[in-house]
Amino acid sequence: MTRTRRPWWFIGLGILAIGLLVGLGVWQVQRLQWKTALIERVEAGLTAPPSASPGPGDWPALTFDTAEYRRVEVSGSYLQGDDILVKAVTTRGSGFWVMSPFQSSDGWRLFINRGFVPDDTQSADDRPLPQGEQTVTGLLRLTQPGGAFLRDNDPAGNRWFSRDTIAMAEVLELGEVAPYFIDADQSGEGLPIGGLTVVTFPNNHLGYAFTWFGLAAVFAFLLYRATRPEASEH
Repeated sequence: MTRTRRPWWFIGLGILAIGLLVGLGVWQVQRLQWKTALIERVEAGLTAPPSASPGPGDWPALTFDTAEYRRVEVSGSYLQGDDILVKAVTTRGSGFWVMSPFQSSDGWRLFINRGFVPDDTQSADDRPLPQGEQTVTGLLRLTQPGGAFLRDNDPAGNRWFSRDTIAMAEVLELGEVAPYFIDADQSGEGLPIGGLTVVTFPNNHLGYAFTWFGLAAVFAFLLYRATRPEASEH
């Protein structure tokens, strides 16, 4: 008997599926190129001398690809008042990041993540605020609006799960602040503990690309087997 010819829609769906899988593979190759360039930039920046912390004129141009994890420094003084504690889980355990408002010598404001304090040391006496002129060095981190996974920030209740500099500035009535904060380097003994930022970027895109291209090849082979014009007799 002769094999029944597959309808056009079957062939069309097969080609569409193969095209989709190939597209996903190409996308993963593009992601691999982006991730590789990002890792190279960050690794070079971590060992480079700090540059000046971006001022208001530079804020609109800041992006993750160009600014995140760049080493910067800023001079000025801490604004006296309340810190904001943001929930954190670190290599030292569970606790909080201490976010302190800072006024630069040029007059604009930003937040400094002074470091980590454990859950049982939430008193302001445990994290004395440096007085007078300071120079802070650390990693630039873009603002983190909204909250964390499944946990929204609650500014009214003073419960924070992400370092949203804009929302924190509104709560403290600071006016305009930088759309980033600085993760301060470790400085001296005691609390807060700085320099705990973990900089890692999973890079599994090559494996994902091979998976999608492999599936595309399998689908192409199966489509060929299902539609090849041959007859079989029994």
